[in-house]
Amino acid sequence: MGKATGFLEFTRELPADRPVGERICDWLEFHQRMPQEQLRTQGARCMDCGTPFCHTGLLLNGMASGCPIYNLIPEWNDLVYRNLWRQALDRLHRTNNFPEFTGRVCPAPCEGSCVLGVIDPPVTIKNIEASIAERGWDEGWIVPEPPQLRTGKTVAVVGSGPAGLCAAAQLNRAGHAVTVFERADRPGGLLMYGIPNMKLDKERVVMRRIEQMQAEGVNFVCNLEIGAAYAAEKLLADFDAVVLTTGAGRARDLTVEGRGLQGIHFAMEFLTGNTKALLDGDGAVISAKDKDVIVIGGGDTGTDCVATSLRHGCRSIRQLEILPKPPVERAAGNPWPEWPQVYSMDYGQEEAAVIFGQDPRLYQTSALSFEGDASGSVASVRTIEVEWQGDGKGQLTPKQQPGTEQTHPAQLVLLAMGFLGPEQQLLDALGLERNRNSTIAAEYGRYHTSVPGVFAAGDCRRGQSLVVWAFHEGRGAARECDRYLMGETDLP
Repeated sequence: MGKATGFLEFTRELPADRPVGERICDWLEFHQRMPQEQLRTQGARCMDCGTPFCHTGLLLNGMASGCPIYNLIPEWNDLVYRNLWRQALDRLHRTNNFPEFTGRVCPAPCEGSCVLGVIDPPVTIKNIEASIAERGWDEGWIVPEPPQLRTGKTVAVVGSGPAGLCAAAQLNRAGHAVTVFERADRPGGLLMYGIPNMKLDKERVVMRRIEQMQAEGVNFVCNLEIGAAYAAEKLLADFDAVVLTTGAGRARDLTVEGRGLQGIHFAMEFLTGNTKALLDGDGAVISAKDKDVIVIGGGDTGTDCVATSLRHGCRSIRQLEILPKPPVERAAGNPWPEWPQVYSMDYGQEEAAVIFGQDPRLYQTSALSFEGDASGSVASVRTIEVEWQGDGKGQLTPKQQPGTEQTHPAQLVLLAMGFLGPEQQLLDALGLERNRNSTIAAEYGRYHTSVPGVFAAGDCRRGQSLVVWAFHEGRGAARECDRYLMGETDLP
């Protein structure tokens, strides 16, 4: 490395976020950028560690350890330290089509497996990644790169989320004519409508890449649902190959008493409607203004619901988390380089703590029922505490604790409990084989479904996962699709 003793000399630093009182009044990104000299110093902390676990992309205990797309992290950290930003961008683009996306929304499993993290705070990999990409846009280094030759082959990509965009970008650069079908009114899928604007700016960041892809020759067709307005059989007839990247949009429901009351919504209905209203210039479809809000689910989507509700001006906010509160430091059963399961507050919880004086999460708490008012709208949520107990077969299950019931006021309830798999109508129409969990059956690494010429990647194949895994699978499916069309492939 350029600074062999950097990890001994410098401490971890992150750019300051915009003040909570300021940022909850708008929908602008809350992360600020760090001066380049500070970024160089942070790059100098990257150790010459010999075995850089940061880019291994392993799955340990079911969680990512290291970067699933194998970003060449030590190399571009070193290049940033040596002020070779253009070369750092080239290294970053070798493995990542959209580093400005992952640099904003990825939970950074690379940092969780950083060797320096064994003894000190890890290298600020995620911030450096986003900064390299933004420097590339600022300097005009990122420009359309249309293929020099076209193969004459046509490929349909169904779904324009993270996996679909990666697959489309790679297949287009291989010279195929790529058409991306998206049923929403704008391309981007999860990146456009599933992640709030304050985490990932739609017009400045997402559409910037979409426009680059369009300039490179990718055709986006929106407001069209395959299997409805466009028959699945026609798709197979019109294209030489198809890549399905439809995501895993079937939300997990909570079937308890009172579920049919008005004011209870799935999280994605709330988040999608809010972003669409923001982009269209209309008011929020589902508003949290002046309401007591209960978010059920403690993951990233739940956090986004908390932050969005705060920006609406909610009266109060609570987030129910059925799991126990994590420890402050790694437990003995959670050693490095596994993803560190430790207590932290994401941006939404940080904002709620400033506004209301406490972390909004209630751990080991489950909803018992919803209670309504005379008009049929939800008025409160009854909860009960749970204890996680072994069942004698190595599995832990939550057991309700009588006497711990509470009632919380709520005029808006948001269900953010994860997803069960892809919607099934298109898969039925194509006659695809499925796994027991309803995902598309396609072997990892090959991505070929039971129908010749049809590939599947991302959440519709692997189930709900991280954006970075969607990138990994989108690139992989593009590689195998190219091999199917041409007999060989040069795609990485």
